[in-house]
Amino acid sequence: MSDPRATLPFDQLPESFARAVAHPPEHPVAPRPAATVVLVRAGAAGLEVLLLRRVRSAGFVPGAWVFPGGRVDEQDAAPALAERPTGLTAAAAAERLGLAPDAHPPALAYWLAAVREVFEETGILLAQDAQGRPAPSAAAVREVRELLEEVLADPTRFAGALERLDVRIHAGALEYVAHWITPVVEPRRYDTRFFAAVVPPETEPFINPRELSSAVWLTPAEALELNVRDMLPMVFPTIHMLEALLPFHTPEEALEAYCGRPIPTITPRLVRTPRGIAMELE
Repeated sequence: MSDPRATLPFDQLPESFARAVAHPPEHPVAPRPAATVVLVRAGAAGLEVLLLRRVRSAGFVPGAWVFPGGRVDEQDAAPALAERPTGLTAAAAAERLGLAPDAHPPALAYWLAAVREVFEETGILLAQDAQGRPAPSAAAVREVRELLEEVLADPTRFAGALERLDVRIHAGALEYVAHWITPVVEPRRYDTRFFAAVVPPETEPFINPRELSSAVWLTPAEALELNVRDMLPMVFPTIHMLEALLPFHTPEEALEAYCGRPIPTITPRLVRTPRGIAMELE
């Protein structure tokens, strides 16, 4: 059954897209590996999530409010970066994602891409020092802001930035929570693994203005209410994830609930309705 919240009216869609839904391609575009992170923290009203608004010129979901994330790139599997994570082995990562040990990219690269993308888009570094203290963020420390600029100019410098800060990625602190694959009719498709990570209550983002225009911490209920009122446009995977977080009062409670839970692969199907193009979950 289609969900009315996931329906886009015909007058908001290119005519070519509506035609593509009616006549799906015989050979769909192969989805690109991607990683997204639901950052959660403890707030005055309970669990809060960080949402970012993509700039209008973005190539993917322009203007939408999303979780930080992006593609898994070649450098995410580079040996220099593969040495930085703790708390998760390559074999355990492959088993958790249901990938072969020799998959390309390797499973652990999804975790590394998730941490890199969060850093690039928010300046928040999901890493810790030898004493287990959280790494400083770009919003709080000038040196981290300078390193962030270096990484934005050249993402291959991410491993070097971790080394200069003397921190390691605690991959075991990122919990695998969802798996979405873009519908087959889309010309730009992603095979996205969603993770969740807890950050300290005072954590604030330092957003990358090249890709994002705004950032806000909200409870899942607040975000969903704003979406219903057309004040916070979101794509359906974001809405679905926020709904899944509604029962939890603390970040730790949410991550614990997903620990070891089987994660189904969701590939939505787009269908024509009298109102527009709707999304059905298979």
